[in-house]
Amino acid sequence: MKPGYLPRREFLARAGGGIGALALNTLLADEGKAQSVDPLAPKKPHFAPKAKRVISIFCFGGLSHMDTFDPKPELIKQDGISVAGRKEFDTGGRSAPGKLMKSPWEFKRYGKCGMPVSDLLPHIGGCADDIALVRSMRSESNNHVPAVYHMLTGSILAGRPGLGSWVSYGLGTENQNLPAFVVMTDPRALVGGGAGNWSAGFLPSNYQGVPFRSSGLPVLNLKPPTGLSPEKQREQLDFLHQLNDEFLRERPQEQELAARIRAYELAYRMQSEATEAVELTKETEATKALYGMDKPETELVGRQCLLARRLVERGVRFVQIYSGGGVFDQSWDAHNGMVANHEKRAREIDIPVAGLLKDLKQRGLLDDTLVVFHTEFGRMPFTEGGTGRDHNPKAFSVWLAGAGIKGGTIYGASDELGYIASENVQTVYDLNATVLYLLGLEHTKLTYPYSGRNMRLTDVSGEVIKAILT
Repeated sequence: MKPGYLPRREFLARAGGGIGALALNTLLADEGKAQSVDPLAPKKPHFAPKAKRVISIFCFGGLSHMDTFDPKPELIKQDGISVAGRKEFDTGGRSAPGKLMKSPWEFKRYGKCGMPVSDLLPHIGGCADDIALVRSMRSESNNHVPAVYHMLTGSILAGRPGLGSWVSYGLGTENQNLPAFVVMTDPRALVGGGAGNWSAGFLPSNYQGVPFRSSGLPVLNLKPPTGLSPEKQREQLDFLHQLNDEFLRERPQEQELAARIRAYELAYRMQSEATEAVELTKETEATKALYGMDKPETELVGRQCLLARRLVERGVRFVQIYSGGGVFDQSWDAHNGMVANHEKRAREIDIPVAGLLKDLKQRGLLDDTLVVFHTEFGRMPFTEGGTGRDHNPKAFSVWLAGAGIKGGTIYGASDELGYIASENVQTVYDLNATVLYLLGLEHTKLTYPYSGRNMRLTDVSGEVIKAILT
């Protein structure tokens, strides 16, 4: 604090009676109002939304577009041709280009729309008429962590708010007894960048994602200690709240403390509601089978997808599921061989993700729930190490389904080999602008003042992909 400087509260207090006392009382009243406002209370969108909530399914490691949603007949013709030394192919110094490699899987056409999907994902293919597929995505990094950050926070730099945090900031939540933003990671290995992908960044910490486990208690230490009655726990929490509130009144700018107070209250309320939300035994055996919970290879992701449905129908605003984590074959990072890697990962998600779409649809939830299926980048059309594919940020595919999405749509294209997005090229900013748009949020208006400028998820870019919307 500068010499001779008085905080305005202390200055007004020393001013004594009259206008000084009046101003101080007004200041204290305003601060009290500010503290009483719940930052996660439901907020009005900028315009009428199509979607009320989002389920994000993120395939960490780099899902290969040419082997899933973007068939390349030219790769079949040129299979085995070496591209070593050809200047048009660039791996950014990551690896030496090998030989062009056709997809090991056949493609079939699904639905009335005739969308081609490979044999890796036949059940998702069966939902083609509900899906809008974008085949012309591009990213800005060929390394996992910055590319994941870019997709999920809008920047290749660490420390930015996650997509779910921006949505919670813009809209609040419909259920004050559950988190607004829930995250379910692959329990076998953590996604690259870790909690930085669901951090609140420079937003108040009320908006950060809350990790849920897919079995047992959703949050560790959720239940109170044995012997502590609900009345005694409430008494302790009220006393703690009183102490924190007194401290906060003297330091109204301590938003981290305000967020911690609200976190205590949320944790208390979650003891009943969160436990009920993850009680999957209440679901029928037919429903659990729809999600693949009756098979060992699909049980984990099936449980997560079913839990996601239960959370969104209880008012959770944003649920994010991660498929894969760690390096190489712990994720979709198929450096060591396409077949073993992608067949394992695809077996885990195909039935559960299709089950989620079907279940949401039959319950009427798909009408106002947006499902986003994405990854950080694609893979190269040529080999790495003989049978694998390296990272490719120049072209990849994503799809969306549900609220406001024109099902059975294919938009954009990569070139004949799948190396570079070539038609109606879309950026991560465009995709994120579209997600916000469907939620009734104008991405250029959803801002937060930080570091001397109004920050936003889409930075200074982004156009809504209107061709895939109804």
